[in-house]
Amino acid sequence: MTQSLDDLHLVARETRREAMRQARQDLMLAAAGGQAADLDTAARARGLVTRERENSIFSDAWLPLALLFLVIGLLAGRNAGFIALGLVLLLIVGVSTLWKNLSLLGVSYERRFDRTRVFPGEPIVMTIAIRNDKALPLTWLRFRDNLPIAPSGEIPSPANDLIGNYTLQSVYSMQSHERVERSVTLRFPLRGFYKIGPVTYESGDIFTLFTVEREHQYVDTLIAYPQIWPLEELGLPPKEPFGELRVRQSLFTDPIRTRGIRDYQPQDRFRDVHWKATARRGQLQTKVYDPSTGMTMAVFLNVATFARHWMGFDPDLLERAISVAASICNYGAQQGWGVGLYANGAVPNSDQPLRVPPGRAPDQLGNVLEALALVTEFATGGIDAMLLRESPHLPWAATLVLVTAVVTDDILIALTRLHEAGRRVVLIALGDEPPPRVPGVRADAIVTYHIPSTAPAFRAGHRSATATEAALSRIPTPEPVGLELEVVE
Repeated sequence: MTQSLDDLHLVARETRREAMRQARQDLMLAAAGGQAADLDTAARARGLVTRERENSIFSDAWLPLALLFLVIGLLAGRNAGFIALGLVLLLIVGVSTLWKNLSLLGVSYERRFDRTRVFPGEPIVMTIAIRNDKALPLTWLRFRDNLPIAPSGEIPSPANDLIGNYTLQSVYSMQSHERVERSVTLRFPLRGFYKIGPVTYESGDIFTLFTVEREHQYVDTLIAYPQIWPLEELGLPPKEPFGELRVRQSLFTDPIRTRGIRDYQPQDRFRDVHWKATARRGQLQTKVYDPSTGMTMAVFLNVATFARHWMGFDPDLLERAISVAASICNYGAQQGWGVGLYANGAVPNSDQPLRVPPGRAPDQLGNVLEALALVTEFATGGIDAMLLRESPHLPWAATLVLVTAVVTDDILIALTRLHEAGRRVVLIALGDEPPPRVPGVRADAIVTYHIPSTAPAFRAGHRSATATEAALSRIPTPEPVGLELEVVE
């Protein structure tokens, strides 16, 4: 039986390769003849047609039966009834077969989205455009598109809830060269990567005697970012939440933050000359910049929610940790810092930890949020080992922020070693109890925060204010001034 199944899979693969090879030849012949290739041939050449099935209520005996009626009618003295019956059967079979073979020719199915990346709960409008680009009308045309969730306003069946997806059906009767559109709204409640597709086409002849069904590997990907909260809603100070580290001497300076001026020295760069101060004092003056460790931040996320990552995980606690990590990265990007992300969680179909090196590119925050949307609960190892392994590859002036739901002795030892090496370390714990104090280290040496489940951002029904609303709420509203107008006669 196993050998038979292997032979069956081999035959299916060879048949698919032969269909792709034939479709490529058809494309080359069409290009050589200066003709436009149809969409179905192009899809076959790219291997997008993964399955094709034909159905019919006719059996193989119907065609011989029609011929038999014709022969009987001719032998019976040209009996009009038998001859007409045979001709009608032949005509129906011929027209239906030709219609079925041409039904999906020139038919296209296209999805368009107003956006492909959203936060949980935000709407995505998906517009479906269907075109019948041929002279033959279609009495019926059905599309079945696989969606990860049911669109807004649609009620999923119990079977859809059981298998975890929804089949969006669209049935149309289309005229020649007609185009129709349909729009649905998708709202993803949780972060993640969501695949739309594949899509199944189905049509047939005017009598619905023959049907043809094709499945196209037409897949789109939508991304739901993790929820982002303002730092004050997480219980963190909105201004300098990770402290400020100043040193007397540093190899790295921030050209935006000027501490003062001093007399020009030969080793100074000419572009650092303060020309206004030079004109005022009568001799060259140079800007003195303030060194800072806040310009680069590496966020380390621990996906383990128990003391040992093989003990399972708490899904709610994990989502809160991911949301906090995303909020911190968003804050760093708004400050213009170089932001990076490291997590000991793996992405689907991989056993490697997540790494997004620090950067200031315009799309850096998007890369970080996409990585957080994709990360799973599968821990590839301890976060303490990852901290010690990745820290030598980070800039020396970088701030290391650890977001973890559980604080173990191994994590405290790793933080102590990093602090003793001169690293700037921040610990953010999300457990029910405040994290223990790091032994042998001053209380203010390692910035530590505790974000419990009772934080305002995690309360049920809490809605975060937008950046504009938050800014307007801090502006004091003046009292109304009463004016008395004098009436001039």
